[in-house]
Amino acid sequence: MTISLHNLHPNPGSTKEKKRLGRGRGSGKGKTSGKGVKGQKARPGHHGARLAFEGGQVPMPRRIPKRGFKAPNRIPTFAVNLSTLEKLFDNGATVDLETLRNTGLVPKSIERVKVLGEGSFSKKLTIKAHAASETAKAKIIAAGGSFEEISMSVASAEA
Repeated sequence: MTISLHNLHPNPGSTKEKKRLGRGRGSGKGKTSGKGVKGQKARPGHHGARLAFEGGQVPMPRRIPKRGFKAPNRIPTFAVNLSTLEKLFDNGATVDLETLRNTGLVPKSIERVKVLGEGSFSKKLTIKAHAASETAKAKIIAAGGSFEEISMSVASAEA
C-alpha cells in the first residue's frame, strides 16, 4: 500500500481527545470544570500566584541567608583519583585530557583536570594534567611514573 494524503493517520494510542470542560454535569467535567470551588486558582487567566509566593509571608528564598561567591569567569576543574587511573589504564600509558575524554571519565565541557591521590597506585604512567595534589605527585613518582603540569593557555581561558 502506498502512502498518500488520503490514507495518512496517526498511530493507535498516539493521540488523545481534548477534554471538553464545562459541558454539563453528565460530561464529568461540568460546572466548575475540574477547578474545584472559588479561590485564586479557580479564576481565569494566569491562575495561582507567582513562583515562590507564600501568601504575603516572607518567601523561602528570602528567608535563607546568602553565603559565598562564585566568580563569573571561573574555569571548572574536574578531579580524578589515582585509583580510577589505576583501573582504566595499562602500565606505561600516557594519560592526558584527550585520553580521559575518550574513556568517558571527563566530560567534553571540562577544560581543567586535577589528579588527586586517593587509593593505591602502582602503575608506571605518564600523567599530563593541569594540577595534582602533593600526595598524588608522590605516589606517581614512587610507582615509577611521571607527572607533567599543563598550563592553561590564554585563548582557552577566555573562551
